[in-house]
Amino acid sequence: MKRFSIADFRLPIGPTRIFACVLALGLLLSPLAADAQQPGKVYRIGLLRGDAPPAPENTSPQQCPIRGWPSWQAFLAGLREYGYLLGQNLLIECRWAKGEAERAPALAKELVGLQPDLIVVGGWSHNILAAKQATRTIPILMVTASDPVGRGFVASLAHPGGNLTGLTDTVGVEVVGKQLQILQEAVPTASRMAHLYSPSASPNPAWGTEREAAARALGLTLQTYPVRAPEELEGIFTAMTKARAEALLVEASGFFDAHQQRLVELAAKSRLPAMYSGRWFVDAGGLMTYWPNAPAIWRRAGFYVDRIFHGANPGDLPVEQPTKFDLVINLKSAKALGLTIPQSLLIRADEVIQ
Repeated sequence: MKRFSIADFRLPIGPTRIFACVLALGLLLSPLAADAQQPGKVYRIGLLRGDAPPAPENTSPQQCPIRGWPSWQAFLAGLREYGYLLGQNLLIECRWAKGEAERAPALAKELVGLQPDLIVVGGWSHNILAAKQATRTIPILMVTASDPVGRGFVASLAHPGGNLTGLTDTVGVEVVGKQLQILQEAVPTASRMAHLYSPSASPNPAWGTEREAAARALGLTLQTYPVRAPEELEGIFTAMTKARAEALLVEASGFFDAHQQRLVELAAKSRLPAMYSGRWFVDAGGLMTYWPNAPAIWRRAGFYVDRIFHGANPGDLPVEQPTKFDLVINLKSAKALGLTIPQSLLIRADEVIQ
């Protein structure tokens, strides 16, 4: 996995960008970040995520992972860079929506009731909305949020406003166009692409039009399938087969993240080469992904936490966008599909899973 630097993320152009860059440079020149902490101060973070928690024996009394997956480890590493050590001067309370949007409001209110110094929200839209509705005073940091302006979470990337800022994991519908292009390279004979999306995760009406335009530019016919509940998945894949879909694009959605194994299994059963929006799908056996490196984004969150703990107004901290995306290909899955990935694509991949 490639390591990221501050240069791998971009800020909207303007005075705020210059300020943020100068601020980050000042931190790099500081002797020791830990020296800046208030003596005896124990900071408290409330963490709201949309996925399911680890098994109970692998969680702390605060419901946080004892070890956890790469994004959790990256988050802790990013905090350590600024002198925040879990169990010493830092306490994290974790809550999990388990892929059920209706759980988010109650969990957000529960975290607010703990009066944390900061609420960090994994970028599922319903979690961010729930946190925003639960408090106007406690700072909120969203991590891996998609289209925060289009969803109305922030006024703009350069000037978020209110008590919320963070890091987005996508720069818009152009990423979907790139995913389609890569998928077409992997399956050059395909002309009919199934597109699976969650309506609750795609509120920007312009995305549908732009997505269709990207497909037409590549000579592809896009067959769109919205899914709202897990029990719909099997029927939708049956419909894809009947429509003679030749490949599949799974758009980013917290709902799909929560049901990643089921999605991967159905795609394999339907013999559909699939492009996913997240490395975790490929680890679960999916064919390929083209998406920002989530652990790198979670590690970068440490910078925001430190700024907020030192008094920065979240609404004045620009939302950062990634400029580096990782292409990961699972050759074992390709072989099972009888698919030969072109050498030109393998050379460009950031990682190939054998």
